[in-house]
Amino acid sequence: DNEGTAKQNLTLSNNRAKSVISFLTSRGVPATRLIAKGFGATRPIADNKSAAGKAKNRRTELKVTGI
Repeated sequence: DNEGTAKQNLTLSNNRAKSVISFLTSRGVPATRLIAKGFGATRPIADNKSAAGKAKNRRTELKVTGI
């Protein structure tokens, strides 16, 4: 969401992405197959004017790029 500074949001976003990597590697997914990338508040999927919209913007997405 858009709470906090851009720098804080980017740091939080990167930390969330790294947490997902840690979880997946702890379950046996090779780290070489994973990339963590945070975008901060730059790619919202909902309006940041409501609590519900902000909650939707606090997310982690996984994208399969190749098998």
